[in-house]
Amino acid sequence: MSQKSPAPSGPAPSGGADRSALQADCANCFGLCCVALPFAASADFAVDKKAGQPCGNLREDFRCGIHARLREDGFPGCTVFDCFGAGQKVSLTTFGGQDWRQAPDTARQMFDVFPVMRQLHELLWYVTEALALAAARPLHGELREALENTERLTLADAATLADTDVPAAREEVNALLLRVSELARAGVPGRKKNRRGADLVGARLRGADLRGANLRGALLIAADLQGADLRGADLIGADFRDADLRGADLTGSIFLTQAQLNAAKGDAATVLPRDLARPAHW
Repeated sequence: MSQKSPAPSGPAPSGGADRSALQADCANCFGLCCVALPFAASADFAVDKKAGQPCGNLREDFRCGIHARLREDGFPGCTVFDCFGAGQKVSLTTFGGQDWRQAPDTARQMFDVFPVMRQLHELLWYVTEALALAAARPLHGELREALENTERLTLADAATLADTDVPAAREEVNALLLRVSELARAGVPGRKKNRRGADLVGARLRGADLRGANLRGALLIAADLQGADLRGADLIGADFRDADLRGADLTGSIFLTQAQLNAAKGDAATVLPRDLARPAHW
């Protein structure tokens, strides 16, 4: 296992990022992730479900009937999904608190809008994080503009939202986030590995020095990252399903989400960014 140097842990934040409105609030959502999205019987879901079909575990109050035992009952896929607050935004703002059960004529449009809103809120999450990075100060003007433009899209009416060109919005914001990543990771000493989009499924990376690495979109499914040094790494879109992060150091890593951590395996020795929580199943 490689030794960690006393180098800086990664890009430092310039201040706390307020992302409270971008966190799922299931109490104020009409169970949209349990209805709008499809899933197939697999290791992640115990049964098949079509888009627009309510999950059999969804209760009348829009709560999950097996929430406390999702993994045990064969629904670990539900535990790693994050709507980034899109559920309550669609329920209370776009549709003004009118739920699909009481107003079934709104159901189809509501279910079409939800995945669009979810992607827009994910962009808001990343841009808000970028604005909290000290190294990204030269781009703060562009980031604020991107934040305002994306937020404006989320406030459109249902018909406009359904027709939103999400790929175009993502492409524009992603180009900006890549520049943020380069600025942030430039502050991490040493040569940085570029494994963007790499197929690292099952890779043996125990103790690897990945400080400041570009791991954007990398497939790290079931990878062995025990004790790996991921300080300051760009982890946006990296697939950590069943990746072993026991003892790994993720201090200062950027664009890491709670959903990514929930999909991985870790332990008490895994060092996390300060704004993310240790998953209950670790």
